[in-house]
Amino acid sequence: MTNSDGALLSFLAEMLHPAVRTDINDVEKLRTFLNQTLVHDGYELVQIDAVSGAPIFAGRRIGAGVPGAMKNLIFAADGPKPEIVFSDALNNDVRVVRNEEFCLVYDRPLSARGLTWFDLANWWADRKNLVGAPPVEVSRSLYQRLSRSLNNNDAERRILRNYADRYRRLGDGIPALIPQVYLHYDPYVRAHHADRVTPLARQRMDFLLLFPQGIRVVIECDGRQHYADEAGRADSQRYAEMVSEDRELRLRGYEVFRFGGAELVEGEATGARLTKFFDQLAERYGS
Repeated sequence: MTNSDGALLSFLAEMLHPAVRTDINDVEKLRTFLNQTLVHDGYELVQIDAVSGAPIFAGRRIGAGVPGAMKNLIFAADGPKPEIVFSDALNNDVRVVRNEEFCLVYDRPLSARGLTWFDLANWWADRKNLVGAPPVEVSRSLYQRLSRSLNNNDAERRILRNYADRYRRLGDGIPALIPQVYLHYDPYVRAHHADRVTPLARQRMDFLLLFPQGIRVVIECDGRQHYADEAGRADSQRYAEMVSEDRELRLRGYEVFRFGGAELVEGEATGARLTKFFDQLAERYGS
């Protein structure tokens, strides 16, 4: 999106703002007309927020973001794998029936602004009876719990620590960095499958960011296990499974960014590399 395109889309979005137009029907008619015109240039106006029930819009490229509403956010397991069942398959409602105490389940609707650290911390305060506690105390408690889910993975801990520094610098309105998010769920261990190959190549994402407008950004930290076997030899099958799953995610609208483990060793260069990456990510998605 060029600067001029962005300025035009911002202007058109302001035309739909409730401070300018108060009749919802008029707003929707105008948005429909504008989108019929913008489609020829590959853009559309979509709702990103609401004020007193009135929609707030912004422009984006058509096809950006993941369609549909988030239903289940299960993340940060720090113990045995949770066992999950459908409580209502027609509505895609799931329930953790075993080992729930070892994982976190965000059970609030996702707002049009995505999921910010402010949202996640408020949810955590309710969960841990910290309502009314100083925000820094709530954030520290939440950070410590998220960090535990990374076990002894120093590279992933550096990613989380670098992003925590952003919260301190930029405030809690930026998207939350969510570790160890379940993407697929296969209730069986690998040994259960006759062909020794699980039907779902990647069950968890290392990190997930939920931006406005349905933008979902996946961050993966690749250690040797992503491309080599237990003996350290190159494993083309493992690598093929990884890149195949990346393709599937991208076709569904996710953005996938990978870091090689060697990029995330301890040192100032790693901190600078991560800071630059998150700055560029925020510039790209406007958060």
